[in-house]
Amino acid sequence: MLRRRLTMLLLLAAFAALFFFPAFATLVTDWWWFREIGYQIVFTRELVTRVLLFLAAAGLTAGVLYLNLRAAQRGLVPDPVVLQFGQGAPKVDISAGLRRLSLPVSLAMGVLAGFAVTPAWDLVLRAIHQTPFGIADPVFSRDIGHYVFTLPGLALALGFLTTLTVFSLMLVVPLYWVRGDIVPGPRRLMIEPTAGLHLAILLAATFLLTGLRLWLVEIPGLLYSTTGPLIGASYTDLYARLPALRVSAVVAVLAAIAVVIGGLQRRLPRYGFLAIVSYLGVAVLGRGLFPVAMQKFVVAPTELTRETPYLRHHIAATRQAWGLDSVEVRELAGEAGLTLADIRANGPTIENVRLWDREPLLQTFGQLQEIRTYYDFVSVDDDRYWIDGVYRQVLLSPRELNAASLPTRTFINEHLTFTHGMGITLSPVNQVTTEGLPVLFIKDLPPVSTVSLRITRPQIYYGEIPTEYVFTGTRQPEFDHPSGEANVYSAYSGKGGVPVGNLGRRILLATRFGSSKVLLSGDITNDSRALYYRSITARARRALPFLRFDRDPYMVVAGDGTLQWILDAYTTTDRYPYAQRLLDGTSYMRNSVKLVIDAYDGTLTAYVSAPSDPLIQTWSRIFPGIFVPLDSMPADLRAHIRYPDDIYRVQTNLYTTYHMDAPEDFYHREDQWQIPLVAKADESVPFMRHIIMRLPEESEAEFIYMVPFTPRGKENLAAWMVARNDGDVYGKLLVYRLSRQSLVFGPRQITNRINQNTEIARQVSLWDQRGSRVIRGDLLVIPIEESLVYVQPLYLQAEGGRIPELKRVIVAYQNRVVMQETLEAGLTELFGGPSGAPRAPATAVATGAAAAEPSSPDTAVRALVAEAWRRYQAALEANRQVDWTRYGEEFRRLGEVLQRLESGGSEPGQ
Repeated sequence: MLRRRLTMLLLLAAFAALFFFPAFATLVTDWWWFREIGYQIVFTRELVTRVLLFLAAAGLTAGVLYLNLRAAQRGLVPDPVVLQFGQGAPKVDISAGLRRLSLPVSLAMGVLAGFAVTPAWDLVLRAIHQTPFGIADPVFSRDIGHYVFTLPGLALALGFLTTLTVFSLMLVVPLYWVRGDIVPGPRRLMIEPTAGLHLAILLAATFLLTGLRLWLVEIPGLLYSTTGPLIGASYTDLYARLPALRVSAVVAVLAAIAVVIGGLQRRLPRYGFLAIVSYLGVAVLGRGLFPVAMQKFVVAPTELTRETPYLRHHIAATRQAWGLDSVEVRELAGEAGLTLADIRANGPTIENVRLWDREPLLQTFGQLQEIRTYYDFVSVDDDRYWIDGVYRQVLLSPRELNAASLPTRTFINEHLTFTHGMGITLSPVNQVTTEGLPVLFIKDLPPVSTVSLRITRPQIYYGEIPTEYVFTGTRQPEFDHPSGEANVYSAYSGKGGVPVGNLGRRILLATRFGSSKVLLSGDITNDSRALYYRSITARARRALPFLRFDRDPYMVVAGDGTLQWILDAYTTTDRYPYAQRLLDGTSYMRNSVKLVIDAYDGTLTAYVSAPSDPLIQTWSRIFPGIFVPLDSMPADLRAHIRYPDDIYRVQTNLYTTYHMDAPEDFYHREDQWQIPLVAKADESVPFMRHIIMRLPEESEAEFIYMVPFTPRGKENLAAWMVARNDGDVYGKLLVYRLSRQSLVFGPRQITNRINQNTEIARQVSLWDQRGSRVIRGDLLVIPIEESLVYVQPLYLQAEGGRIPELKRVIVAYQNRVVMQETLEAGLTELFGGPSGAPRAPATAVATGAAAAEPSSPDTAVRALVAEAWRRYQAALEANRQVDWTRYGEEFRRLGEVLQRLESGGSEPGQ
């Protein structure tokens, strides 16, 4: 017998080890990882809070349930319920068996309750360390912090206690029935006096907790109502539901008193029945029928009049919650004719027009610069750099290692040898070679730069590709990059990763990674380091689990030549009263953190970019020391921060409606806007572009994020918004409203005009007939002064080919649409013409040279020589392709250019 019990104990211990040891290994190795990045306080505070919540909830649940079960089973059972499993079998007293189950059931339910409560660790910490918003709600005059921090905690506590009380009641009622303390009679229910008092106390506690929940949670919760034409308390909520909730709360307290009196007077069935019926009657009539009747017969016929004050609350709260109250609005007189002086004054804008789209460029990078099959370009990002003394907009993409594409996938290859990506490819947005390919400022392996930008540490150990763990400092050399037919190897010298150390640590790492090879490999030494959480998004979410992260991290070349990732993070809540919500319930968002992650050693630095945000102030109190002010960010990195994409999409979408601050206009949607959509291969996406340009009334060009607006259901332009990214104006939102008296073509109208242009249609049709695929690039809206110029690149992809080539640039202004081989030529045709109107200045587009100065006559001559050379090369190409139509056209244009050269660079006829 003893041996059998010992065997059972050993089996149970083995089962527990198999079940709990992997979780233990993950917990311990996570602690090592948090210690590596210096965020131990996040790990320990979350863990301690979870443990304390578990112990509190489990102990309270187990204690309450056990006390109630033991109280229900006290004393002798006069008429117990017995079961007999067959004739002659002994009778089994059910109540005696249930008494032995009291403790196990209570403990089991306590454990379940503890696990159910632990996910609320962040809610509890926010409530304890809350920061006031300094803004009062318009109905109850409470600080917004009460709704964001305190109210969720109250709802959790009252909900937990109510559930525990109801569950206790559900357990003891059948138990009393089994014991014979509750006997259904022909006319009334008979309840033993002590059982009646016990049930009365539980029922009274339920009513009392319900009353508290109504008063403390449900009444403030009216500010999240959706009854009327808005989010927040409407007329019906305040004049029907609010009084009904108050009456219901009072009735619930009176019902609690009534059932206690009934229990003391041994008349619980009658008093309990009256209490329940009274409460339900008030709830159905006051909180159900009365609000419906008021909404239908009182509010609906005069909805705007009655809801106007609450619409005003809703508009103001939404603008505050989403940062729209600080948007600066400037009026534009309308479409003004551009002159040569306007074009020259906006030279930096023209010189940075983005002729390369991300998708075609990503394909081109992949074909030209991946070099080996196991390298991948995941995404292309817009950025700006001072290159050779010129402010340039560029597109760059990191070259990451994709272990899934290794020709031989072994443990050594995946985890010891091929450990990192290598360098970036960087291209200006507006330059192409004579073959129609992008000019590459940084390219090849190891990275080679043809400009002033240098990379000193090109290795990428942490990137966007979801990568598994790797080990560095092993006996296997690490592959660094190919060099011709040979390979170059390197050794990791960074501080990233967790030391492998002794056998015990190796066992835990092997358990975490689920690989015995980690334990058995002779190549991994005690001095080796394990690098995990290498995906920057996963790394950020694990380090700062209470923040929401942007979808688009981007890489920056720092001043010292190292590669750094920047990832924007948001503080959010779904508890901002009266504010409009997203589909996931979010009603408040701030870009409060800029997270910088070193691509080589994985170091994380969290910079606070919205120090006035109460949520980030609260998290800074909870986790002191992990956030640093944005002012401490190095200047070379700060020059590359940008307004994040996710919040800008939300803000621009909301602004299409919430730019109307008058309740009457908002209600009727008289001036509602929309964001034009751009048709992609499989979806339509909002029209949003990064541009370097000089804004109207500003003196310097800057990097902005631009979105146009058109009136709802119409195509003409109504306004455009920019998010500013540079210097002291970073984060400012600026809207330029166009006059309603002027008609300014919107993107859809320009697209239609391009489609209707016979010359463009003929050329596209000719390309299609030859089997080539024409790819239309993004239509760009280029604001210049108070006018708009539209630019759209056209790419050609040969049949069976994978490299898109830039072949034409379409330029549109007012009613005119032209297509040329270069932006320079298109602007020249558009703003020049046979009448002698001023031409656009020469730009560096398609030449691979630096942008030319427009003011010098020699510059104009050089531009004409360059154009003549391009015409000559194009004619030769047409001759090789036996395209005589194009051959003749190119020679005709070459003659025109030579004629202009002969006249000293002026237009014919001048």
